Amino acid sequence: MVLGAALSWRWNLPAKLVSSIMSFGAGVLISALAFELVNEAVEGGGLWPTVAGFLAGAVVYVGANTMLSRAGAKHRKRSGNQQPSESDSPGSGSAIAVGALLDGVPESVVLGIGLLAGGAVSPAMMAAVFISNVPEGLSGSAGMKKAGRSARYVFGLWGGIALLCGVASLIGYVALENAPGSVVAFITAIAAGGILAMLADTMIPEAFEEHHNLTGLTASVGFLAAFTIHHLGR
Repeated sequence: MVLGAALSWRWNLPAKLVSSIMSFGAGVLISALAFELVNEAVEGGGLWPTVAGFLAGAVVYVGANTMLSRAGAKHRKRSGNQQPSESDSPGSGSAIAVGALLDGVPESVVLGIGLLAGGAVSPAMMAAVFISNVPEGLSGSAGMKKAGRSARYVFGLWGGIALLCGVASLIGYVALENAPGSVVAFITAIAAGGILAMLADTMIPEAFEEHHNLTGLTASVGFLAAFTIHHLGR
């Protein structure tokens, strides 16, 4: 996230490049959801805890995202002029900060839970989170800059979120270290449902904004890249 923010702040990257990276990252995350999170949740804790957790994660994310959108965070991942300034929408800066944190926490919890199985994070999941978070920082920071937010705000936001996401990973690991498989599956599926809802609500619309007809192809390439990493890492 911080890397993406730094690149976006230093250079005015073409919108089509940002959307291309965003669609690629979306494809990577979808692949990781299918082959890393949901599949492993079912194998470790059963079908029904996974189904219940996935639905709960999607519902919770959509509900929270709806409230934050009304407060001014609807376009937090948009790189254009869609983001409101603080004068246009008072309190939108705080809503954007909370929204960005909402987007990052599920991925971080998954990384922490991933340590439970074999003591190391899955290479495919790590790659998926990294590849998807760079364009999040790129796109979100470009929009914040155009909305007149300062460098202190932008880098303070992403730096703070990176720190809190690290804490979320630690909590995911410590809190579930001795938990039954069904509980781990439920929590993993909550994160997976939240991530998929986030992709549909924020990343894919931004990717399609500029990329249009090539969005599906680029996302497919991202999916295959993560799928390949998954099988090479087994």
